[in-house]
Amino acid sequence: MTNRSIKGKTIKIFDLTFFDDCYFIKKNAIVEKIIFDNRTFYAKFERINASLTPLLFQQHLNKEYTIAVPLLKNNRTNYLVLEYKGEEHQRFIPLVKHLLKTLDIGIYYFFQGKNEEKIQVFIEVENITLEEADKILLKISDALKTKLTKKWKCLPSSSLPEAYNIVTLPYKVL
Repeated sequence: MTNRSIKGKTIKIFDLTFFDDCYFIKKNAIVEKIIFDNRTFYAKFERINASLTPLLFQQHLNKEYTIAVPLLKNNRTNYLVLEYKGEEHQRFIPLVKHLLKTLDIGIYYFFQGKNEEKIQVFIEVENITLEEADKILLKISDALKTKLTKKWKCLPSSSLPEAYNIVTLPYKVL
């Protein structure tokens, strides 16, 4: 992936390319109270306006820190993400593969999250708006609901503030 249309410095993690102007680190306490769309969010991820270092990424892989990166830049994204956490994680992967094939979506990556029940699916898209991302993710989510109990979230989402449209870096390629 090239991030051709969205300007900025990038960093490569596994097969994924992210913007490298900031990252988020999870804290044990609430770091920010966010009022968004008449709702209150309590963020536990602190934004760090610096490049992610190889040492920090290694500490993330060693589970010393939990690091996340933003999915949006200027209200546009290059990835759609499904995060599944549940007991049917082994069933989730083949279902998503089949679904993405039927939707003619060809470039996607599966990763394991912090534990084996957490599966992350990164679907590569080219510089789409948040509204376009919402439409595609709604279609995918609705199709999955017919086969599985809803135990996943879709990102990015227009129903979330920018500080919540972040994704935890993966731990392992599946």
